[in-house]
Amino acid sequence: MDRTNLLGRPLTAFWAIARARFLSLLQYRTAAAAGAFTQIVFGLIRIMIFEAFYRSSVGDQPLTLEQTITYIWLGQALFALQPYTIDADLRNGIMTGGVVFDLVKPLNLHSFWLARSVSNRLAPCLLRILPVLIFASFYGLKPPGGWYEGCAFGLALFGALAVSSALSTLISTTLIWTIAGDGVSRLFVAMSYLFSGLIIPLALFPDWAQSLLAILPFRAMADTPFNAYLGRIPPNELGMALAHQWGWAIGLALFGRWITGRAVRRIVTQGG
Repeated sequence: MDRTNLLGRPLTAFWAIARARFLSLLQYRTAAAAGAFTQIVFGLIRIMIFEAFYRSSVGDQPLTLEQTITYIWLGQALFALQPYTIDADLRNGIMTGGVVFDLVKPLNLHSFWLARSVSNRLAPCLLRILPVLIFASFYGLKPPGGWYEGCAFGLALFGALAVSSALSTLISTTLIWTIAGDGVSRLFVAMSYLFSGLIIPLALFPDWAQSLLAILPFRAMADTPFNAYLGRIPPNELGMALAHQWGWAIGLALFGRWITGRAVRRIVTQGG
């Protein structure tokens, strides 16, 4: 690809880098199969836990057991979309000084990392989702209620990918200021699991927590698309739900770009 064209067309460069990373990740089929098996096992365990919860519950719950089981399987199938890891190549580049080679690429450094982050979320998810969904269809996963639910789910998934990729890139940026970066990464991973609905569906949280959960970006990565799938987002509220997703995605991306710009001005590479 012509370097001059890349310099003049940052979007072309963005998608070229994302595509190259995406294709390279598709090679790891054995790891994907192991990941799919793991998600199936944990899905079955979580379903047994919630079945016990519903049997012992004496009051009405915001979600039926059938809805909760579908919610769980969606979380297991789409687990790879979450920002649960830092790009290993990016980490090594920062630790060894190889990040300087990223600075000469025909794309803003943050945009380069963001393009890789999109592929890091998308490729593993596509490799694992089909076997998990096939298995889950025999163990409680229900299809969308209609065309509206299916379309709303698809739109919300794009928003979830955008938020997750932007947040993952922002977390990766903190490696520049830390020795290992594990602390910040693990903190955000824990917050993501808890407040996105991957551990407990957000509808089952107490009422006093709902207003806070509705504001945070984490629900946009899982709870929003899952609620769309279940038909819990009516047409008159879909626009607001998508605006919440893309508002956070754009905000996190812009903040990450600003942080990266400040970091680049302070980078000092030793030994070369």
